[in-house]
Amino acid sequence: MYSLILHGRSLIQFPKRRSFSVPVTLFQNASTPFSTSSSSVADVSPRDSRKGKKNFTVSYLVGSLGLSTKLAESISRRVSFDDKTNPDSVLSLFRSHGFTDSQISTIITDNPRLLLLDAEKSLAPKLNSLQSRGRGADELTEIVSKVPRILDKREGRSINLYYDVVKEIIVEADKIPKESCSSSSRRGNKMRNVLVLRDLGMPQKLFLPLLITLAEPICGKERFEVSLKKVIDMGFDPTTSKFVTALRMLYQMSDKTVEEKVNLYKTLGFAVGDVWEMFKKYPFSLAYSEKKITRTFETFLGLGVTREEFAGMIMSSPQCIGFSAEALRRKTEFLVEKMNWPLKALVSRPQVYNYSMEKMIVPRSNVIGALMSRGLLRDGVSEQPPPLPSVFACTEQAFLNRYVLKVDDEELVAELMAIFNADSGS
Repeated sequence: MYSLILHGRSLIQFPKRRSFSVPVTLFQNASTPFSTSSSSVADVSPRDSRKGKKNFTVSYLVGSLGLSTKLAESISRRVSFDDKTNPDSVLSLFRSHGFTDSQISTIITDNPRLLLLDAEKSLAPKLNSLQSRGRGADELTEIVSKVPRILDKREGRSINLYYDVVKEIIVEADKIPKESCSSSSRRGNKMRNVLVLRDLGMPQKLFLPLLITLAEPICGKERFEVSLKKVIDMGFDPTTSKFVTALRMLYQMSDKTVEEKVNLYKTLGFAVGDVWEMFKKYPFSLAYSEKKITRTFETFLGLGVTREEFAGMIMSSPQCIGFSAEALRRKTEFLVEKMNWPLKALVSRPQVYNYSMEKMIVPRSNVIGALMSRGLLRDGVSEQPPPLPSVFACTEQAFLNRYVLKVDDEELVAELMAIFNADSGS
């Protein structure tokens, strides 16, 4: 028998080969809507507690801000709470400063962590200070709703400085003196560079966050121009966040460093053109250290991947470079040794490594294992699971429709849902 421990929970145990037995008794004590076991309120599991907070958060965001359920669910994965006292005080504070419900929704969607802050101690002093620097509530609400993360800056000179710069871009862009933009000062560079990006068609939501960062390309001059030309020549779209990332990468690295990274990839089986195609797909691919890139290469070779296959996998899914050796081994061993997917399947579909072990790989694999043990897949042949894309390259609802809800047995559907929910934490 093989088993895998993930965050303190045992996964369903599968034999290494042939039979994928899934004892129903393993799920009888799971805290799911289909559980038949009784439990007291005091025995609520941590998973149920998290689910309760998430449900409360979704209901609150929908009811208090008018957000769609889908958007509220997305936000609840970033922050959650089970009491409305603190969020209510934050919303009341914004309204007292003249923010409309639409502006508040925009602010919270972009920076939901604000709902967890102490309204009077953390937020009120910042809003009061910023309001005193402007021309009234309208200016404050316009700027903060366009750049909500300005409220993450420290109270005092830091937040005031960035407020003034953002104000010039948003409110007074057409009134900026030419001599201000031609100045070689850090502030002059910011103004000039932002106007250049705006003229290229970059939306405010992309270039405004650059104003509240520190050592970034937005502050440069000659190097900014050189880096910008390279990014444009490569064909990056100025309306996308990938353009900003690529600009940052090339601005931060010297020509010598870039050349060294390209040469390193060449030694691992990449052509020079492949390296730049990979960069266009995932600009962070040049940001990793030589040690990190080499370690990822050695990890894949240790798992049975060839040099040629490694290059193809990284070209297809460059994000794999950034994963830890432990995460790569854990996912490979589970999918290949426990679930019997051929290693070749992972080589041809490396995007699977991008998926969460706990939230996607384990729950979906457990459902597939349960179906295979009953001979309900591939005409009763249980040795091989279905193709990886059909299991993972789809939404959660599409997966359930394909493998669970279409089963013509209500009891089995309930059991499969219990299996799925037992490890997805949903």
